[in-house]
Amino acid sequence: MKALEVGKRLSASLSFLLKPNAANPTLASLCPSSHHSLLSSPWSASQDRGVKVNAIHLRPGNVIEKSGRVYQVVESEHKQRGRGGAMMQLELRDVDNGNKVSLRFGTEEPVERVFVEEKSFSCLYTEKNTAFLIEPETFDQLQVPLDLFGTSAAYLKEEMKVRLQLYDGRPLSASVPKRVTCTIKETQAPMKGITSTPRYKKALLDNGLTVQVPPYLETGEEIIISTEDDSFLGRANK
Repeated sequence: MKALEVGKRLSASLSFLLKPNAANPTLASLCPSSHHSLLSSPWSASQDRGVKVNAIHLRPGNVIEKSGRVYQVVESEHKQRGRGGAMMQLELRDVDNGNKVSLRFGTEEPVERVFVEEKSFSCLYTEKNTAFLIEPETFDQLQVPLDLFGTSAAYLKEEMKVRLQLYDGRPLSASVPKRVTCTIKETQAPMKGITSTPRYKKALLDNGLTVQVPPYLETGEEIIISTEDDSFLGRANK
């Protein structure tokens, strides 16, 4: 009888230990309920660096992996091959060595897209072909080629907030705000002999760019410019 009683007590103890509940929180965290299964726990979450997307959805700036190499999309062009169907012509830059390659994909062909980290920086200054940036939270400084900004590099100036796209800590591309304030340094003089007022005239900005502006604007005025297409958006609010 004593052996049977001891066995019952031992069984009860083991049942308590193996049952996750409020009184046994440690084991409860190790034995998730059916609503928090092992498949949904952090340590089993998918750690894939990217997802499959159809080639037709790729855009310049996207990063993909192909045959073990990581590339950034420089140009993406949709082409029709007659009876052969549509295709995507991609110009790619190898992230590791900077070499450019041109590859073709079917529009519906799955491609491994790699997601990059995007961070905000402030521009300290530019010198020759380099932009000197600072991370506002950590104060870490970074030097990047102006080429990463493309044609928008002309708009860079001190204290401007910019965005950097990084892969494994390496900057891949950079962008400036979509709207910036510039000062008209010089405007095109009215054309003699022309009675009708032109819709636009040329204006030289303080950053060296020449844009089209309405004829009523004068030298010294501050205007808002779209950095995406260098178009005039309006007068700056004073």
